Amino acid sequence: MPATTIAASAAPGAEPATTSAAPARMPATTNAAPVTEPATTSAAPARMPATPSAAPAPVTVTVTGPEPVTEPATRPATSIAEARPGRHRSGVARVVAVIPAHDEEAQIAETIAALRRQDRPVDEVIVVADNCTDGTAANARTAGATVRASEGNEHKKAGALNQTLSWLLPQLDEDDVILVQDADSTLDPQFVSTALHHLERGYGGVGGVFRGGPGGGFVGHLQRNEYARYARDVHRLRGKCLVLTGTAAMFLVSTLRDVSAARLAGRLPAGNGTGGIYDTTVLTEDNELTFALLHLGHKVISPSACTLETEVMTSWRTLWTQRLRWKRGAVENCFQYGFTRVTWRYWGRQALTLAGVLVSLIYLATILVALCTHSVHLNPWWLAISGVFVVERVVTVRYRGWRRMLLAAAMYELVLDYFLQACHAKAYADALLRTRKSW
Repeated sequence: MPATTIAASAAPGAEPATTSAAPARMPATTNAAPVTEPATTSAAPARMPATPSAAPAPVTVTVTGPEPVTEPATRPATSIAEARPGRHRSGVARVVAVIPAHDEEAQIAETIAALRRQDRPVDEVIVVADNCTDGTAANARTAGATVRASEGNEHKKAGALNQTLSWLLPQLDEDDVILVQDADSTLDPQFVSTALHHLERGYGGVGGVFRGGPGGGFVGHLQRNEYARYARDVHRLRGKCLVLTGTAAMFLVSTLRDVSAARLAGRLPAGNGTGGIYDTTVLTEDNELTFALLHLGHKVISPSACTLETEVMTSWRTLWTQRLRWKRGAVENCFQYGFTRVTWRYWGRQALTLAGVLVSLIYLATILVALCTHSVHLNPWWLAISGVFVVERVVTVRYRGWRRMLLAAAMYELVLDYFLQACHAKAYADALLRTRKSW
C-alpha cells in the first residue's frame, strides 16, 4: 500500500548530480579612457543606490578606444548568450524579479507586495502579462511593477519568459540575478537574501520550498499535507532537490547565458531554436531547465529557508491536470536527455514510481479477489506493511502539527495516494503512446 509523495510526481525534491560551481564574475576593462554612463531609463531595470535616501549617481566605466564615448542606457547585444563585464553603480549586483502572469488580477498585487517585504529588496519587478483578459496588468502597475505584455505567444509560461528574457538579459551584467516566480506564489521575507547567499557560494540555481495556501476544501487539505512532507524531505536532505521549482527560483545572469549558448551550440536540446532559456517544446520547462543546468556542471539547491506559499488546486479535476502534466513531463524529459551521469537518478525515480503503481494494483487486486471469494482474512505480511505506512504517514506530516499527525493515522490520505497512482499510470501510457500533449 505505497504512499505517493510530491517527489514521485515530478515536483521538486531529490539529489542532483553536480560537478562544478557557477561561472565566476568577469572583471571590468581597465586599460581605456573613462566615460560617464547616463542614468538608467525605463528600458532597463533600475539599480539600487548605495544609500537608500540618495539619488542614483553617475558611474564611471571604461571602454576600448582613445576617446571618451557616451554609453546608452540600453546597450544592444548580438545574443542573450553574450558575456558582459560587471559595471555596478552601487557596487552590488542587481536582483530583477520576472513574474509571468495569465489572468492573475486577484493575486498579483499580493505577490508584488511580498517582494517589497524582502529583507533584501529586489531592484526591479517585471510582470509579464501573458494573453490576459482581466485586470492583471493594471493591478500590477498599481502595485509598482513594470508590465510587459507578451506578443503572439502560443507557448504559455515558457514562451512568455523567453520573450522577456531575450529583452532583459542583454541589459544586465554577468553577476546580476534573475528571480523567476509564479504569479500565484508569495515569498517569505528571507527568500531573496537566502538565495543570494547560496548563489555566492557557487550554486547555479536556487529554488524554493513551498507550502500550500488556503482553500480547496478536502483536496486543498491533502495538498497541504503533501507539501509539508516535501518540505520535511528537503530539510533532511539539506536542500538537495530534483527540480528547481517553477514557483520561485533564482539564477545568475551568467548561468542563464551559459544555457542559451549551449542550446545554440547543440550541447543542450535546442528548445525554441533561438537560444531561449526555457524549452517551449516540453510540458515541464522547469524540470528541463534543471536538467540543462546539471548537464552544464552547475549545482542546484533548494535551501529549507527559501520558503514560500503557493496556490493549491481547488478541485480533483484541476489537480489531475496539473499532476498529469508534471508526471508526463518528467518522463519525457528523461527520454529527451537519455541515460546520462545526471539522469540516471531520475530514471531510478521513474522505475520506483512504476514499481509503486504495480504494487498498488496487486494490492487492490488481492483485496478484490478476497472479497469476491469470501476469503477475507488478516494476513500478517500485509498487516506489517500497512503498519509501516501508518507510521510513515504520521511522522512525515509533523510540520503541520500534532492534530494533523493524529488524523494521518486514520490513513484517509490513501484517497490521494491512489489518485496519484492512477495519474502516474495515465502519464506513462500517454508518454509511450505519444498522445497529444496539452495543459
